[in-house]
Amino acid sequence: MTAQISLGLNLLLGIAGGIAVGGGVIALFIVLDMVPRLAQLTSSYDKVHWYEGAMVGGSLLGTMSDFWNWKITAGPLIELGVGLFDGVFIGMLAAALTEVLNVLPILAKRLHMTHMLFGLLMAMVCGKVAGSLFDWFVYRQ
Repeated sequence: MTAQISLGLNLLLGIAGGIAVGGGVIALFIVLDMVPRLAQLTSSYDKVHWYEGAMVGGSLLGTMSDFWNWKITAGPLIELGVGLFDGVFIGMLAAALTEVLNVLPILAKRLHMTHMLFGLLMAMVCGKVAGSLFDWFVYRQ
């Protein structure tokens, strides 16, 4: 009987944790207006349902691959594509967050660098890319 109670409690806690984390992620996407902003930037308002479906499907696929420890033995081109999609997602999330918080315009105004805003943005992007490459190729080995 103890094993059944433990299993039931684990199941209940797992479902509750999944709902809490999923609700938090969806709330973040809603607060950041990622889907409407993406549709606005790409002038594809008629494809909003595709964006939403891709986000839900990607979350579901990522959760399943994490739970069941899926391993993909593919060539470097497939790994490059997956890494590219991951990078695009993280970049869009970071850009949406900075856009909502208006971090860059405020920072540029305070540092009297409004005429160098593009250079500041490119320095941040190059720094993020360099840090990621350092982490992947140097630090992890």
